[in-house]
Amino acid sequence: MAVELSERSKVSLDIKAVVGAVAGIISIASVWFTLTAEIAQLQLDIVRMQDAVELNEEFRIKWPRGEMGALPDDAKQDLRIMYIQEDVDQLKYVVKALEIDNAKK
Repeated sequence: MAVELSERSKVSLDIKAVVGAVAGIISIASVWFTLTAEIAQLQLDIVRMQDAVELNEEFRIKWPRGEMGALPDDAKQDLRIMYIQEDVDQLKYVVKALEIDNAKK
């Protein structure tokens, strides 16, 4: 049962086998391209997530230090605290004056 192959050897295949082979090759190629596209998308997502983590880390460190500015509400609150501090200082002065007046009597 030795099979000799030469340039004149002939292969006979039915159409069903040829169509099956072509369909198999096309399905393997489509799977290949789908997987490579998904891998590329996942790599892009990883790069975006790394950028987001770096920005979050920068925000987490710089925001409490005041290096990234302040919210408008913080500015309003600081202004209110300053005015309240001035009122407290004036009231302390009035209380001291009243204590001195009461001590003299």
